[in-house]
Amino acid sequence: MPELKTAMDVFKLLEKSNCRECNETTCLAFAGAVFQGRKSLDQCPRLDPAVIAQYGGKIEKAPTAQEDMEKALDLLKDRAAAVNLPAVASKLGGRMVNGRLTLKVLGKDFSVDTEGNLYSDIHVHPRVVIPILNYIIDSGGIPPTGKWVPLRELPSGQDWYRLFGQRCEKPMKKLADTYPELFEDLVQIFSGKRVTNHYQSDIAVVLHPLPNVPLLICYWKPDEGLASDLNLFFDDSAEKNLNIESIFALGTGLVMMFEKIALRHGIA
Repeated sequence: MPELKTAMDVFKLLEKSNCRECNETTCLAFAGAVFQGRKSLDQCPRLDPAVIAQYGGKIEKAPTAQEDMEKALDLLKDRAAAVNLPAVASKLGGRMVNGRLTLKVLGKDFSVDTEGNLYSDIHVHPRVVIPILNYIIDSGGIPPTGKWVPLRELPSGQDWYRLFGQRCEKPMKKLADTYPELFEDLVQIFSGKRVTNHYQSDIAVVLHPLPNVPLLICYWKPDEGLASDLNLFFDDSAEKNLNIESIFALGTGLVMMFEKIALRHGIA
């Protein structure tokens, strides 16, 4: 049976008269409802019965991004539950507390127990939780070297750095431009540390989203007709402790957390 992979695939089957006999305002709206599983093809009174039969009348609802993320989290929790937590605690930069592996994530305690249940002092975005679990499952336990590099210079970074710039560095720069207290809040709320003499930046802050995966944020203020700029740097050992997909997710998840802080200040 042929598959309809998008709402536009459904739309192409319709006569596009916007007759509203299906109780939707347009044929495109009907196509979207079919693709989301809220309606079936046979609810279009003007669609050829042969076409309805060809595609089975109904379409299985495609999972949402949130559903995909929840499924990924469940799988990772199961894998984390299989890890010998006491054996890996030291190499991950963590400790065992009341039977739970406890890590410092942005200066706050984040714990996982032997059944894969998660505990945290603060709300952590799911996009950050996934890298944390991958860190627990797969980290090589390599201490940071102190050598900072941009994402593109990590072993697998070439395929990711452009998207990383768009999804992480660019929105973080926008926050820094419009939210003057951003870096002070990173220091106060997330135990960041101000550092100097890094790439001649005006402001530089080191965060520890994971014990062995530090992050350096460098910001250049606008000056004499030059636009502001912001870049993120990772320790060159980062991929020995976290895969590149999780490093990317860690960056984008942090941006979302910072945006929520800005919203509370009425900035974003």
